[in-house]
Amino acid sequence: MEQKIHQGRNVKRFREMLGIKQEALAYDLGNDWNQKKISILEQKDVIEDNLLKQISNSLKIPVEAFQNFDEEQAVNIISNTFDNGSILYGYQRNDNCTFHPIDQLLKLHEEKIALYERMLKEKDEMMARLEKLIK
Repeated sequence: MEQKIHQGRNVKRFREMLGIKQEALAYDLGNDWNQKKISILEQKDVIEDNLLKQISNSLKIPVEAFQNFDEEQAVNIISNTFDNGSILYGYQRNDNCTFHPIDQLLKLHEEKIALYERMLKEKDEMMARLEKLIK
């Protein structure tokens, strides 16, 4: 008994893993799409190739992932290869940190300030353009 891959369910799984709502996917797919059509699409066993390519581009996931992913096989592989002893005896500590956390924090803070300044500059430019259009 061969089990078929449910492509619609796979679209839903990957969309949810990425934290993307149905409305957002519908918006990416075009004007004739809405949340209800995405819901119906996610119930389909097989999705047309051209539509699957559009979804693939939108979610940035290969088409093959939707066509080949089988959750039962993945769970089966994990359950058959998981060994409780490996947790008890194979535990390794990796506490040799190669960077200083405060340096990384400062770097992120500087990047955030640079981004904020860039956003302010873009806002000022946009305001200048709007004022020019109004006059």
